[in-house]
Amino acid sequence: MAIEIYFKKQAIKIDNALLGYLPKPGTHARKLHEAMLYAVMSGGKRVRPVLTLAACEAVGGDVRRVLPAACALELIHCYSLIHDDLPCMDDDALRRGKPTCHVKFGEDTAVLAGDALLTLAFRILSEPVKNTPKDFSNRQLETIRFIAEAVGSAGMVGGQAVDIEYQDKKTNLAIMEYINIHKSGALIAASARVGVYLGGGNADQVRSIFRYGQALGLLFQIVDDILDEEGYAELLGLTQAREEAAGIHRRAKNELKLLGKKGVILSEIADFVLERKK
Repeated sequence: MAIEIYFKKQAIKIDNALLGYLPKPGTHARKLHEAMLYAVMSGGKRVRPVLTLAACEAVGGDVRRVLPAACALELIHCYSLIHDDLPCMDDDALRRGKPTCHVKFGEDTAVLAGDALLTLAFRILSEPVKNTPKDFSNRQLETIRFIAEAVGSAGMVGGQAVDIEYQDKKTNLAIMEYINIHKSGALIAASARVGVYLGGGNADQVRSIFRYGQALGLLFQIVDDILDEEGYAELLGLTQAREEAAGIHRRAKNELKLLGKKGVILSEIADFVLERKK
């Protein structure tokens, strides 16, 4: 219950900040701006930006300095969902019980809304942040690089491409892991890494929390597969898939040992991901 309250409190903070970044519908490109707002504010637990803020807190960082990057990561996630739902991808009509962006606004506007959210994210990531330490701008620049790597052809987009390639082919565990580590896991891992890095974490903390994020990203997808009885669950069977999830959950929590009590929230986030029901 405590972690759910934490999520809700952080989500309110994130939502308010997101509304400040999103363009206001006006005379020009009104439909596009409405689609962007619709896609971003249509619900969701804000797992990625909450993870960013929690990782920042775990190393004693100032979340106000990290909040813009957390919002940028959520915008990237929302862009990916818009494109993932398109008829040429997964062709989904509903997301979180609501019409998907292309169903509500048309495929052309949905594509542009996704493009606009991605570019807005990188604008936010590159904006100066007030009242920061001397090396913060250097950390910002490095953050932009590794987020770009996480969501490009070597990360999320590459995972989506392999997923499409194997939609009508027989797959195996190695291919399944590649897809899941890259398509959904890479952005979750980057979210943890951004929080600890911009929060001022040292090299050991950055490495450890990044590995935690990598494990968490894979765990997130395996639990999805178990709930939907597809992917890992279909390939390995439900029992073995649950065992795999439990092992990855332990691996994620082991990475938090060097944080001691400061890693409690991150540990509870791992529990939340393992135990979620939807």
